[in-house]
Amino acid sequence: MAVRRCTGHGKTLGLPVLHRFLQFDGFRGPQFKAAALLLIYLLQCGWLVRGKMLQSSTLDSDQAIRIYLGLQQWKGGAVAGTPESLRAEAATGLPSAARSGSLRVLDGYDQDRSPLYYLLASAPFLFRPPDKLPQSLVPFIAAAPQIFFGLMLGGSLWYVSRRLYGNAGGYIALGFYCFSPAMIINAASEQSLGEMAAVWGAFGSIFTAIAVAHTLYAPREVVLWNWRRILLLGLAVALAVGNQFSLAVLAVAILPLMLWVAPVRPRAVLVIWVTAIGVAATLIFASYCFEPALFWRALLHARWFDFEPMAVLASVSYRSIMHSIIAGSPPLMLALPVVLMTYSGWKRARYFGNTLPLLIAGLLVVVLLVCSADFRGQGFSIAMLVFLFVFGAGVFSDLLQTKLSMLVGAGLWGLMGMSAMENLRRLLRLA
Repeated sequence: MAVRRCTGHGKTLGLPVLHRFLQFDGFRGPQFKAAALLLIYLLQCGWLVRGKMLQSSTLDSDQAIRIYLGLQQWKGGAVAGTPESLRAEAATGLPSAARSGSLRVLDGYDQDRSPLYYLLASAPFLFRPPDKLPQSLVPFIAAAPQIFFGLMLGGSLWYVSRRLYGNAGGYIALGFYCFSPAMIINAASEQSLGEMAAVWGAFGSIFTAIAVAHTLYAPREVVLWNWRRILLLGLAVALAVGNQFSLAVLAVAILPLMLWVAPVRPRAVLVIWVTAIGVAATLIFASYCFEPALFWRALLHARWFDFEPMAVLASVSYRSIMHSIIAGSPPLMLALPVVLMTYSGWKRARYFGNTLPLLIAGLLVVVLLVCSADFRGQGFSIAMLVFLFVFGAGVFSDLLQTKLSMLVGAGLWGLMGMSAMENLRRLLRLA
C-alpha cells in the first residue's frame, strides 16, 4: 500500500537538508539509483550546452544582460533591474532585454523579477568575468546556476515523492523529471529565462510548509523548535518570489494549506507563516542592498498578477497548456488521462498525498497560466509539470500495489524508454 504521510518524524520535505541526503550511512540503493538518474539528467544538460556552443560561442543577448547587470551589482554598482542599472545596460551596446520582449520594464524597473534573479545568474563569474575566460568555457559556466537548481529540484522531487509514496513513487517522479525536455531545456538552454530557481523555490514552499505544519501536532514551542524549518521555508519563498513576483500567489496559498494540515493550532500556524514571510522579505530586501526607498518603489512597479478572468472561457488558453505538457513531457501527456481517470474513479487514490499536488497544479493552471497568458517565460508551466510529476507518481505507485502491477510497470518502462530515446535523438542532432 502506498505511503500516505507527508512527513516522517517532522522531517522537511521541500528543500531537503543536503547533509542528510549525502550521509554515507544513508546513501544506499535508493540514493544511488536516484543519483544515477540525476547524472543522466546532468549529462543531457551538458550535451545541450555543448551543442549550443558549437552553433554559437557567444551568449544570448538576454543572458549576457542578466550576467552583466548582476556583476555590476556584485561589484558595488547599480542595483540590477532598477532605472540606474538599465541606463548602464544601454551603454554596453548589447541589445536591450526590454526591447527584445523577454523582460517587462516600467519606469526603469523590472516588473517581474527582483535583483536576486540577476545576482544568481552572475554568481559564477564573480571572481573571473566572461571576457577573461576561454570562450569555450563561458556557456558552461553561464548555465551552471540553472543546472545546479535543476539538479536540486530533481533531488527534492525524488525526496518528496519517495517519502509520500515509497521508493517506486520516487523513481517514477524522478524518471518523468529527468527525461522531460522542458526541464533540460530550461536548465541548459541560453534562450530560457533561467527560471529553475523560482520553480525549486515554489516546490519547496509547498512541501516545507506541509512539513512544518505536521510538526505542530507535537506540544512544543512554535518558533524556537521549528527555527530551522522556518528559515528553510523563508528561503524557499524568497527563491520563488525573488525570481518571479507572480509566484507570490503560492506564498499566500501556503497559509490555508498549513491551516488545513494543522487545524488544531491556528495561532501557531499564523506565527510560523508570518515569520517565514518575514525571512523571505528580508532576503529579497537584501538583494536591493537594504535600500528602503528603492525596495518600496520596486514593489510598487512589480507586476504581481495579470489576472484576466475572461481568459478562463477562452479555449486557446487550454490548448496552450496542453501544448506545454506535450512539449514539456510527452510521457506525462500520454499517462495523464489514465492518472486522472484512476484518481476520479478509485477512492483509494483520493487521499491527501495525491490531492495536494493536483490542487497546486490546478492553481498554477487557472491563476497563472490561463489568466496570465501574456507572461514572458515558462516558469509557471515548469512548476505545473513538477507538481503533475508528483501527482502521477502517487497514482502510479498505488496502481503498482494492485493486480495490474505488471501491466502498469511495463507501461511506465515503455514511456520512460521512448522518452529517453527521443531525447537522445534530439541531442545527437546538435553534435
